[in-house]
Amino acid sequence: QVRLVESGGGLVQPGGSLRLSCATSGINFKIYRMGWYRQAPGEAREWVASITSNGTTDYADSVKDRFTIARNNARSTVYLQMNSLKPEDTARYYCNTRAYSRDFWGQGTQVTVSS
Repeated sequence: QVRLVESGGGLVQPGGSLRLSCATSGINFKIYRMGWYRQAPGEAREWVASITSNGTTDYADSVKDRFTIARNNARSTVYLQMNSLKPEDTARYYCNTRAYSRDFWGQGTQVTVSS
């Protein structure tokens, strides 16, 4: 059974930082590309960042130079370090991978950026 479990969200002031984690199980983690997505109320889910099995990263323009995605294959976990947070980063953040010809998602973790 494939499981993705996000954690690390919360309330933070503008300019602050958060580190999200996504612990996985049920997949051979090290061979899969992992991604982070987010969805704000009333908005479509949008891609934020991704990391391939060999560590190549990519970011949406809106988060480039502020967010960093990383993976720990020994722990089957992917991270999203978020710095210089803005109110527009407020959303529910989801971890994603595509395995066995289908997409898997976690339950998400809420990030709220507000003073």
